[in-house]
Amino acid sequence: MGLDMYLNKKTYIGGNYDFNGIKGSIKLTKKGFNPETKEVIEKMPIKVNLKRVTYIEEELCYWRKSNQIHAWFVDNCQDGVDDCKPYYVDIEQIKELLSLCEAVTKEKDPSLLPSRGGFFFGSTDADEYYYDDIKRTSRELRKIIREYEEYEFSIFYESSW
Repeated sequence: MGLDMYLNKKTYIGGNYDFNGIKGSIKLTKKGFNPETKEVIEKMPIKVNLKRVTYIEEELCYWRKSNQIHAWFVDNCQDGVDDCKPYYVDIEQIKELLSLCEAVTKEKDPSLLPSRGGFFFGSTDADEYYYDDIKRTSRELRKIIREYEEYEFSIFYESSW
């Protein structure tokens, strides 16, 4: 039990593709979707009708009890409503959070990204775990920004507690 947090990527790929005989690798670019060999898809442990696939969803980042990060998402992306539903996050918000994380690390000032208590949300101390979460978040957000610059996708934050 506790605060679990997810930043997910949802990429629209359209639908009604004819995958028969097309070879290559799955790659999403601004130019569109290039499917992998049908043989590989057929070996998947689940059956998927690729003609009906319109989105691909991936987990970009996962946190556990990083209540300072959660508080930021609730305040800045969820209009203050902490209800465990997915919320859209735009790339400018990702950049804003990255900037805050970098400032907290550089200035050693946890008041820039304060902790928030809650039901099994973990410690609210600005201890080594707090700063480790901030540093890891910075690394992950930089990756997301680089990936977004290559091709656009939608980002959603969701928590569970």
